[in-house]
Amino acid sequence: MKNATTSRRNFFKTAGMLAAGITVLPSNSIKGALLPYKISPVVKRHVRSVEGKWVPVVCWHDCGGRCALKALVVNNKILRVKSDDTHMDTPDYPQQRACLRGRSQRMQVCGPDRLKYPMRRKSWAPGGGDKSLRGKDEWVRISWDEALDIVVNELKRIKEEYGNESIFSPGGEIKRTLNLFGGCVDSWSNDSLGSWMGSGKQIGLYAKKPNNGFDWVGCIGDRMDMRNCQLVVMWGVNPAWSSPGSPTYNFLQVKKAGAKFIFIDPFYSSSAAILADDWYPVRPGTDHAMILGIMHTLLNEDNPVNNPLIDWDFLNRCTVGFDKYHMPEGADPSENFKDYLLGKNDGQPKDAEWAAEICGIPAARIKILAREIANTKKVALLTSWAPARVNNSDSWPQAFMTLGCMTGHIGESGRMTGTSIHIATGNGGPPLVYAGNTGLEEIPNQVGGGSNYTRGRPEEKLSIPGNQIWSAILTGEYTAGKDRNRKVDIRLMYLGGVTNMLGSREGQKKGFEAIKKPDFIVCHAHFLNTTAQYSDVVLPVTTQWERDGLLQDDGNREVIFLGSKAIEPLFESRDDMWIAKEIGARLGLDTRLIESATQAQQLYNSASGAMVIKDDGKGYEPLLTITEEDIKNIGVVGSPQKGRITFKELREKGVYQVPRSPNDNFRHIPLEDFRKDPVKNPLTTRSGKLEIHCSDLAEFVAAFGWSVIKPIPEYVQPIEGYEASFSDWKTKTKSKYPLQFYSVHYLRRAGSTYDNVSWLREAWPQEFFINPLDAEVRGINHGDTIKATSRHGTVIRRAHITSRIRPGVTSMGAGAWSELDEKLGVDNAGSSNMLAGDITTGQGTSGWNSCLLEVEKYGKELIPDHKWPARILFKNEIHE
Repeated sequence: MKNATTSRRNFFKTAGMLAAGITVLPSNSIKGALLPYKISPVVKRHVRSVEGKWVPVVCWHDCGGRCALKALVVNNKILRVKSDDTHMDTPDYPQQRACLRGRSQRMQVCGPDRLKYPMRRKSWAPGGGDKSLRGKDEWVRISWDEALDIVVNELKRIKEEYGNESIFSPGGEIKRTLNLFGGCVDSWSNDSLGSWMGSGKQIGLYAKKPNNGFDWVGCIGDRMDMRNCQLVVMWGVNPAWSSPGSPTYNFLQVKKAGAKFIFIDPFYSSSAAILADDWYPVRPGTDHAMILGIMHTLLNEDNPVNNPLIDWDFLNRCTVGFDKYHMPEGADPSENFKDYLLGKNDGQPKDAEWAAEICGIPAARIKILAREIANTKKVALLTSWAPARVNNSDSWPQAFMTLGCMTGHIGESGRMTGTSIHIATGNGGPPLVYAGNTGLEEIPNQVGGGSNYTRGRPEEKLSIPGNQIWSAILTGEYTAGKDRNRKVDIRLMYLGGVTNMLGSREGQKKGFEAIKKPDFIVCHAHFLNTTAQYSDVVLPVTTQWERDGLLQDDGNREVIFLGSKAIEPLFESRDDMWIAKEIGARLGLDTRLIESATQAQQLYNSASGAMVIKDDGKGYEPLLTITEEDIKNIGVVGSPQKGRITFKELREKGVYQVPRSPNDNFRHIPLEDFRKDPVKNPLTTRSGKLEIHCSDLAEFVAAFGWSVIKPIPEYVQPIEGYEASFSDWKTKTKSKYPLQFYSVHYLRRAGSTYDNVSWLREAWPQEFFINPLDAEVRGINHGDTIKATSRHGTVIRRAHITSRIRPGVTSMGAGAWSELDEKLGVDNAGSSNMLAGDITTGQGTSGWNSCLLEVEKYGKELIPDHKWPARILFKNEIHE
């Protein structure tokens, strides 16, 4: 793909190699102002011959990319999809181009497996009927009136017989109705964030947004300032898969500016293939041990005069807890981190040799990395949430922060330490443009309580930890805090918001057992995903392309989107708010409270309140000019206003992006003022500084009731971590489950969404990654069907043998829709949640990346996923 004359045949050959993970492009041709190939004349003629309209639509799935999309609509049919063409593409002002998932979204919205009608299980009866048939029963088409009456009658019955405390719902618009109905049991989890969810704020490594307070996405500089870096350490960061769109392209500009990239990851990722100068294949869940080895090396080799490796000025002024002379008030001086590193209290120095035995990186390499980080003036220490999705990882964020403190890579241009993830992948900082409040008023839940991270002590209301939901249903209790269990009797599960709870929670084998216990399960769905498959009543809901749009500001900090309705709702699908109001009306509730602001009013509110950064970078001003005609067309009452662009322009383009340049006023250097004067600019921690010794973190973790940590970032062996793969650590005798397993965000899906799209199934098969050494000793060849078994469950998959994954480690993409063989007790689709256990540690972290298993060759051949029949119901009425 060297120029625009590349043949179409060679282009698709190259694209196929990319899909296989083979890097073939030179770095300067990843993205350009022009397409690097000729569009097929057939495509050109087809697009130009039809009389249709390009409608701006949203890419609504939660990858963090949030790119621009437009759909070509003809006679209520979506023929094609394109991405951002609103301006010329440059490194400073890049187009918000969609990834392969966004570009395949037409096959999701208009897929033949879209649910068409409300339906119920054939064997369902009031009270449950034959619940053992959930997941394998026939489906019966019913009317909306019948479906809604069934749901309402079951809600009334459960409330009357058992109370609102037996109704469970995790989210969606239906929660507004249920809250008005008296409330329901809630759930909470830290999901993708892992232990960063709570630890970051406790230790002081976090940021604030002007529009929504606490920002959990990290504490790193923006993409322009990152170009000043000389070294970028990517610890578990793989934006090419987990945050597609612009992030990898932005990192490429950092590399072109001269930065060296070092990747620390069990897998040689696609991001590494584009950017890496060096790769450290660390074992999953041992990142903490490795970073201790790095910090010990710095401490051991530092000489302030002849070999300065540690920024003592920053440590002494801006942190507490590193040594006994800088402890927080009231803390035991012997609990300082320096003495722990040196092993003064436990007799074990956390040196590179100690770390190497655990993490798998040779001690010499650990020392080389330590010196390079310390001796390079401008370094970005970036990590993803992945190393924090590990059992007992609550001190990992604190350890990562401590490395940044020791080297001083915090609070200056080109120097940063924090998480590079989701919407802030490689581009941190407060938003340059954001939407106003929709005006939809909150309805309090009298029974459930939401997240333990925001509502105070865990025992206040009935809110089940995500990784205890299945055991809570089966046993009737869950952990509600230290030394406190709560009884719960879940009789009705209302799974709104297009959730796929059964497909997205760990301990899935237990989930298949638990899902058959409640009296009634209803869900909203686009397709017959894993959760819908095991429900009693399924209500078909519209996609975002079949609804009037709202402003969407949950992409990167520089953009805001406005999608429009592309097509009318397919078949008998209805939107979630319509369902919530219809059920509310049948329950005798005031529907004006359920939808306190109409969709049109919400659009106006969010548009009129949208703000954009001023040119001088000091404060915000209205984004949109809204005229009387705009207000009339929206159909609401409002006031005209002046802004930077017109509402009409945003509606036509679907995206507004703040133009950037290297010398603009929008750069973000987190903790800059704090570094200059920590006394005048204190953090929100108890000491006002970054806390290497943090009693609040230790108390915060202990309050959950599962495990305890020290105030300093001591290494705690993960449950089902590397050390547990041995039955005898000293003799290195392997256990029954000798291989490590972790799951990754995979280009085939965003969470569990898109897993039914045949295009993506073919391009990105759900394969089981295994190193050639591990495959050889087990007699496994590339493409063989294998059986992977952990102590929690078993999956069947095809083996993908690759040296890109380190020996002793295996992996799969997260989010596969299960195909459970109940007789054999195995999942044929390769759901990683069948392998990961519902283990609870620390702050309730989901330990998807700490799991042990064994692999063996399986006798039966497995048909490739994309050749499996789609889950099509009522096949005689397929949408064209």
